Amino acid sequence: MLVNKWAGDTLPLTQSMEKPMANSNTDQFLEHNKQYASGQTMHKAAYPGKQPIQPSRHVAVVACMDARLDVEDLLGLQTGEAHIIRNAGGVVTEDAIRCLIISHHLLNTNEIILIHHTRCGMLAFTDDLLKAGLEGDPAAEKVLAQATGRPFTTTGKASSSPVAFHPFRGQIEPLDSPRNEKSTERLQRDVRRGMSTILNHPWIPTSGPDASTVRGFIYDVDTGKLEEVTYPGPMGSFG
Repeated sequence: MLVNKWAGDTLPLTQSMEKPMANSNTDQFLEHNKQYASGQTMHKAAYPGKQPIQPSRHVAVVACMDARLDVEDLLGLQTGEAHIIRNAGGVVTEDAIRCLIISHHLLNTNEIILIHHTRCGMLAFTDDLLKAGLEGDPAAEKVLAQATGRPFTTTGKASSSPVAFHPFRGQIEPLDSPRNEKSTERLQRDVRRGMSTILNHPWIPTSGPDASTVRGFIYDVDTGKLEEVTYPGPMGSFG
C-alpha cells in the first residue's frame, strides 16, 4: 500500500469568504448544469466575430484537463464569457494563481470557479511514485502499470529541474476507479485546499469593492452534475 507522505497537512484559514450573491453568474451556471445533465447541449460552437478581450461574464474557471470535461457546455458558457484555466487535476498551482491574478486585475473577472471531478487520474499516483517510475525504478514501474492498466514506459533519466505533479493526497487507487466515499472525500479536501490557496493569496482580493468570490465543485463524470463543496472544511489527507 502506497500512502502519500504528506498525509495530514493542512492550510491556514486566515481568509473567509463573503456569502455569494443570490443571483451570481455561478448560480446561473448551476442552473445551466442541471439542463446539461439532463441531456441538453448548452454551448453553441460558432465563430462569434469580434468580441472584447475582457470576459463578458467576468468569470474565471480552474478545471482539470480531463477529456471528459466539456467545461463550456457543462456550465452553459458561450465564447467570450469566461477564462478557462486547465491543467492535470484542476490544481491551484503557481501558474494557475498567475493566471487568476492577470484575469482579475487586468481583465476584470470577479468570480472564480474551481472544478475537480470523479474518476480523476490524479487519484492514481503520488509525486514520488511517478518520479521514481520515470527515472527507472522497477518497483514503481510495476505499481504504475497496475494503477493505469497499461505498460508503463520509463525514460530511465533523472530531471535536472524540479518537477511537481500535484497528485491528490492519500492512498492511490486504480485509474478511473468508480466513485466511492473515500475518493469523494479526497476530492473535496483538495478542492478546499485550492480554494484556501486562492483565498489566502495577497494579490487576489476577497473583500472590499474589488473582491472576487471563490466557489468549488466536484463534477460527476457519470451523471454530468456539479456538486458544490462546502468551505471551510477539512483539507488534510488521510491514508
